[in-house]
Amino acid sequence: MAAAAVAGNAPAFAQSAPRIVSLDYGLVSTLLSLGIVPLAVSDLADWDKWVVEPAMPQSVVNLGSSWEVNFELLVALKPDIILTTPYLDELLPKLKQVAKVVRLEIYAPDIGPILPAAIAATRKLAAAIDREAEAEGFLQRADAFFTECRTRLAAKSLPSVALINFMDARHARIYARPGLYHNVLERIGVRNAWTEESNYWGFQTIAIEDLSRVADPDARLIAFEPVPADVLPKIKQSPLWQSLPFARPGHLSILPPALMFGMVNEALRFGRLLTDLLDPKE
Repeated sequence: MAAAAVAGNAPAFAQSAPRIVSLDYGLVSTLLSLGIVPLAVSDLADWDKWVVEPAMPQSVVNLGSSWEVNFELLVALKPDIILTTPYLDELLPKLKQVAKVVRLEIYAPDIGPILPAAIAATRKLAAAIDREAEAEGFLQRADAFFTECRTRLAAKSLPSVALINFMDARHARIYARPGLYHNVLERIGVRNAWTEESNYWGFQTIAIEDLSRVADPDARLIAFEPVPADVLPKIKQSPLWQSLPFARPGHLSILPPALMFGMVNEALRFGRLLTDLLDPKE
């Protein structure tokens, strides 16, 4: 079962469906999996850079940056519901003047592991838009997909993995507890090589030499696109990089983008990319 099949194909817009706009990528992808195409989303131009799937229908309008929402356009669209998160609470007074606001917490202090929070937010979103049955079906397919990944990997002798995004040739974000990537690792039975706690978003910002704190000498480093164009050429010439175990052949892999601050769909995409890397299909 592929992750894209779990998410489902984006449906055609139904006349009876609520008119919804979203200011969060994870909520948008969840909305698509519940059978509703949004009117508009923020940061649409970077969807294929960070999220990729599910594919965004061409009818969806770009509202501009989430922090600089085009309110003139938003008002003109006459939405029934605006989806947002605590990250954008400063916009709440203005948003509430336009339409009903549904604010869902996934990334917030003290919320704990992100994947359970994303599952709970999926159910709350479904209740707000009368899509409970669709949500339960989606979550059941997601759970089955994670089980399938775990089964595939159970017979393998797996290395632990350290997961990063390169920020530049000297710095990276590394992903750990309680973040979405870490939760997926636990779900599919892969050890996270980075055992330090992170912030509630699930990452730490580190210097490249801090990768020496990974205790497992056989760990594999996995970086996600987009990787700045100058990073790989520069680190290959760096004595610091060459001193790390990850500089050995076969210990660094680059995967396509998987949104690290997403919800269930993004967890599915990450799980599929990692499982296919560790257990390549012929």
